[in-house]
Amino acid sequence: MNIRKLHHNEQPPMKLLLLADPSKEKVTDYVHNGDCYIAEKSGETIGVYVLLKTDAETAELMNIAVKESAHGKGIGKKLIKDAVQRAKNTGLKTLEVGTGNSSIGQLALYQKCGFRIVGVDRDFFVRHYEEEIYENGIQCRDMVRLAQRLQA
Repeated sequence: MNIRKLHHNEQPPMKLLLLADPSKEKVTDYVHNGDCYIAEKSGETIGVYVLLKTDAETAELMNIAVKESAHGKGIGKKLIKDAVQRAKNTGLKTLEVGTGNSSIGQLALYQKCGFRIVGVDRDFFVRHYEEEIYENGIQCRDMVRLAQRLQA
């Protein structure tokens, strides 16, 4: 598997990005303002993530998605580790990520990759998304915020 930055003339893999965030408008905005990285295997895009610099010392992992047929193969973990390394290499001090309260697998994965819960934005998804979102039989209401210190 190879992970590379999306070229300026390439279209982002919207179908994959929309697996992690159902708002095409929001995805388009942060892909335009951030750096999009794609994971390829045998010429096929199987994963994606977007890094968005939020200030001089911090970036946010805005979206991370893996093609459904490639789930359970450690690709998500490799994408997160790649994002952490790229953020470190650019001198950033903190990498943040937000996920839904109903995203049980993602919450576990981020913590396994060294992220710590730093806060909860109550009713974030109710305020910012028109349609209700459900995962794992749970309504996605709150944004769980996590962060990882990259440098002392």
